Amino acid sequence: QVQLVESGGGSVQAGGSLKLSCTASGSTNDRRYMAWFRQSPGKEREGVAGIDRDGRTKYANSVKGRFTISRDNADNTMFLQMINLEKDDTALYYCAAAGGFMVPSSYLIPSKFKYWGQGTQVTVSS
Repeated sequence: QVQLVESGGGSVQAGGSLKLSCTASGSTNDRRYMAWFRQSPGKEREGVAGIDRDGRTKYANSVKGRFTISRDNADNTMFLQMINLEKDDTALYYCAAAGGFMVPSSYLIPSKFKYWGQGTQVTVSS
């Protein structure tokens, strides 16, 4: 069992920055992989960035060069540093975790993740 809580969302101007945090508790075996997903009205849930316990990462093409995912296993936290935010980044951002085994190409697939937080809203305006 894993519990996940996101924080750090808010409203920013285009070009601004935000850093999201996800705090985790529960079985470490079930959070070998962690990822950020996002969803905006009328759109499918989208993988943003994923990371395994050793720091291997995968990014959606739309955020490469702007977002950085990281995790601190000792503190049971995961982060998403977002810079140069765009209006299209507006969404509810979810933290997710999974155990088992995945290749990096699967880090952005929602169905691979068993545990989910409640989300934190990011709104980017001009």
